[in-house]
Amino acid sequence: MSAPIYADALWQGASDPTVIRRDGTTEWWMFYTQRRALLEGAGVEWVHGSRIGVAVSTDGGASWQYRGVVDFGDGDGNTHWAPEVVRLDGTYHLYLTWIAGAPSEWAGHERHIVHFESDDLESWTRVGRVDVGSDFAIDAAVARTPDGRVRLWFKDEAEESTTWSAVSANGRSFVREGLAVGGQPHEGPNVFELGGAWWLIVDEWRGQAVYRGDDGVHWTRQPGLLLAEPGEHPLDRQVGRHADVVVTGADTALIFYFTHPEWDGVELADATPLAARRTRIHAAQLSVDGGRLVARRDFAPPRQQLLPMD
Repeated sequence: MSAPIYADALWQGASDPTVIRRDGTTEWWMFYTQRRALLEGAGVEWVHGSRIGVAVSTDGGASWQYRGVVDFGDGDGNTHWAPEVVRLDGTYHLYLTWIAGAPSEWAGHERHIVHFESDDLESWTRVGRVDVGSDFAIDAAVARTPDGRVRLWFKDEAEESTTWSAVSANGRSFVREGLAVGGQPHEGPNVFELGGAWWLIVDEWRGQAVYRGDDGVHWTRQPGLLLAEPGEHPLDRQVGRHADVVVTGADTALIFYFTHPEWDGVELADATPLAARRTRIHAAQLSVDGGRLVARRDFAPPRQQLLPMD
């Protein structure tokens, strides 16, 4: 059964999860956008004004405990979206989307990617804004590619909401590289290596589009979508949104995604009912079959082995 693994108890709006193991421990840390799904404010203010929530599992993913929100030192009231947390050269790096204030409308305000570093996943030091050549950049994904360089993929809303990339030697100073994935608008890129290939997934709001490559730079689209078909559990009947992948073996991985279990298919906007705003975090199993990336929402490993510790 594809039962949810986590719900934010404070605002019921956990979304955009990213999961990483805390080095030297058996802890897995989940960072996520803490949308204020229960807020009865103006317009789409409930999607803005969010903090970055933290949940930790000490039993291999069988259960997750809320640990509060990350303090980035910019006070309350600004918008923090879509965290990406990676470990590079012994340091944790967090890249998030930052928006001034909590706008009640979608358009008319800049979005930027901001970079932080940490030694322990708890205390974060601001490195600065990442200049990717756009004032409307969101949803960072970061990985070191086979050429030894660090790449950052992001949604550029000034370029018809397509995925672009920037490149860096160390994950700190990036230079805009170019278009990575075009086509119809999308968001939430995630890049990883699995089964001898590189993969890039993006959220098309009807499932995850999949792209395959050999070098983490050039991509070919795979037919079909992942997480477009419902799972068996009553709270996993909607499309899987904005996902993160944790590789667990040479040919296996877990994909963490969120859903709106009570969503009726109408565009999420200012008038969205409170019930439809609520979210759940899920995990599905990924593997490579015949050169294609496939996902199983309805898998049932022993829960304590959801995230192997070796």
